[in-house]
Amino acid sequence: MVTASVIGSGPNGLSAAIVLAQAGLKTIVFERNPQIGGGCSTAEVTLPGFHHDLGSSVYPMGCASPFFRSLQLDVGWIEPSACCAHPLDDGSAVMLEHSVEATAQGLDAEDRAAYRSLLGPIVEDMPKLIGELLGPVVHLPHAPFAMARFGLSALLPATTLAKLRFKGVRARALFAGMAAHSVQPLEEPTSAAVGLVLMAIGHASGWPIVRGGAQRLTEALAGKLKALGGEIRTGQEISALGGEEITLADVTPRQLLRIAGTRLPERYRRQLDRFRYGAGSFKVDYALSEPIPWTARECGRAATVHLGGTLEEVARSERTLKPDRPFVLLVQPSLFDPSRAPAGTHTAWAYCHVPNGSTTDYLEALEDQMERFAPGFRECVLARAISPPALLEAWNPNLVGGDLSAGAMSPKQLVFRPTPSLYRTPGKGLYFCGASTPPGGGVHGMAGFHAATVALEDLGFAEQGGTR
Repeated sequence: MVTASVIGSGPNGLSAAIVLAQAGLKTIVFERNPQIGGGCSTAEVTLPGFHHDLGSSVYPMGCASPFFRSLQLDVGWIEPSACCAHPLDDGSAVMLEHSVEATAQGLDAEDRAAYRSLLGPIVEDMPKLIGELLGPVVHLPHAPFAMARFGLSALLPATTLAKLRFKGVRARALFAGMAAHSVQPLEEPTSAAVGLVLMAIGHASGWPIVRGGAQRLTEALAGKLKALGGEIRTGQEISALGGEEITLADVTPRQLLRIAGTRLPERYRRQLDRFRYGAGSFKVDYALSEPIPWTARECGRAATVHLGGTLEEVARSERTLKPDRPFVLLVQPSLFDPSRAPAGTHTAWAYCHVPNGSTTDYLEALEDQMERFAPGFRECVLARAISPPALLEAWNPNLVGGDLSAGAMSPKQLVFRPTPSLYRTPGKGLYFCGASTPPGGGVHGMAGFHAATVALEDLGFAEQGGTR
């Protein structure tokens, strides 16, 4: 029996392990921390009884992932009544609703038709597009016309698309907040793509959270692996490669250089060393005495809230990354999942993008933004757990300098990442399987799925057959 090891128990590592185990390989996952899950995990980090997601909380890509859907995971998805809220200084909020029409009705009248014409076709194509966007990098498109229609807008800078298609403040602000998930300046080409995808997925399948916390999604994946005979070993950090026939590493280039540098050719090591990481994050987890007191009460309908004001403000924040009016991404899961906190209390987390590895304290600026749209917020805080970039990386080395995407999602690194060889390395039997490979960041397991599929092809295994 072929033996395979997987380094890292995040969603991609577990997904890769499941594919290998399905093919009949003896598969072992090694995790350096005592708790599995990486950025998809939950713990009490403020006060007893307050359960905080340490990384991600909201899973538009997870719910839509073809691989996760194929596993029929036993996960309790909770869908808030709205996908996302973006409050403005006039006391209202722009809402990403579940339907295109409902969202359009919340915009300025002059932008309603434009929103329908931009998002409607993408939402209609989303069942085809999701397979293309999360599929192998090099493949014949199964939906070439849908991809072409999407690409006309997706390749543009977010600021350009927003100004071309929308005239009013509300639509432009909503799109800016969505595009900021690209973690790059909104003037960069392709920054519109992330915004369009997140909005269309919201309309097509939603932005759910997981009942009980992100850890439940990790546990569901781990359960699938164990049912296939796979093994998970925690508290074991891999500092050098063993003798397994294949190893899939859910790490970034920096960790692979440390683990396997001497086994890799110098030219490839230089390629890995040139890999660039994106903006870092300054994150705060909150235990709250009551719900956040939003001026715009409709913010309570969404688990995700974008705090940044107008298109111009969000674009400036993501361009400069300065600690004055940062763009803040906030999640309030306990409004929809009471199991996250003791009765009558709540949890929330918020983060802003900062220069990679920044040591600047963004707490006051971050909370000023929250007070701007929810006066009295600080009075609700029972406890905080503050995670600047250095602390995020110490907990999870894949978050280099606080980069949650395992590498800058710039046009140059959007597709051929971390090198043109993608999942394969020159090391015999050694593969990348994490978010530093396509399709990049997000909880969907597809990087792990593709990496394991490539490894099985190289081994000569028939698809899911377990023979060669």
